[in-house]
Amino acid sequence: MEVLYLDRLIAVNFLIDYCLLLAAGRVCGAYLHRGRFALAAFVGAAYAGLGVLPGWGWLLHPAVKVALGCLLALIAFGSEPGLARCTAVFFAVAALFGGGVYAASLLAGADPLGGSVAPLTLRVFALSFAVCYTAVALLFRRRAKREARTLRPVTVRFAGREARLPGWRDSGNDLHDPVTGLAAAVADRRALAPLLPALPEDPVAAFEQLQGKGTFRLLPYRAVGANGLLLAFRPDEIEVDGKREDLLVALSPTPVGDGGAQIILPE
Repeated sequence: MEVLYLDRLIAVNFLIDYCLLLAAGRVCGAYLHRGRFALAAFVGAAYAGLGVLPGWGWLLHPAVKVALGCLLALIAFGSEPGLARCTAVFFAVAALFGGGVYAASLLAGADPLGGSVAPLTLRVFALSFAVCYTAVALLFRRRAKREARTLRPVTVRFAGREARLPGWRDSGNDLHDPVTGLAAAVADRRALAPLLPALPEDPVAAFEQLQGKGTFRLLPYRAVGANGLLLAFRPDEIEVDGKREDLLVALSPTPVGDGGAQIILPE
């Protein structure tokens, strides 16, 4: 007879769910809301604990498991614009993890069908997680890299004016406001000239000229062989593919893309 320790079952499932959500978030380039991940993992762990109690076996029905997976993804990634993609990646990571546990258990000489999740050893867990994370990362990041170089219509509205320009997403754009943590797109300042007053090319001089207008700020940046400051502002609205995003826009004194892009968006 197998002895099942409920506290261990819940703890192990919490760790597994948290790691799977974290892996899915990293693969998708989503903002890692660790508090939301922890809450989703706790819900999943509580579900696992209830599922083994007498009278709660109906929770193990496949339809309920799918619904739970969607709920966990909603809790973890509900604030992300790519919720559907994050959900799909989460299910893919979970499926590969299950296969990895099966294979690693066989290699470890254990019976993968003869016990619950609770007896999962650290060696089996680490090996399974590494295999599934690597496989999913290679698959989805390669696809995301192809999609990122697709030009997308971007509309920037500011002070009652509007500018439309082509842009693409680039994982290399990791520019953020160090105070608020808000991500920033980098645009060719000439493409946004219709939205802004005439400003000096030097970002510090331009910022001094705009003192008192709280929507403008200076962002430090670091690139290959260069670093400095970029003048940035928070637009009234920015749309990418017709969908609103909450981004700052930093002004680059030089062209930002060699494929027709005039604004580089964060992934």
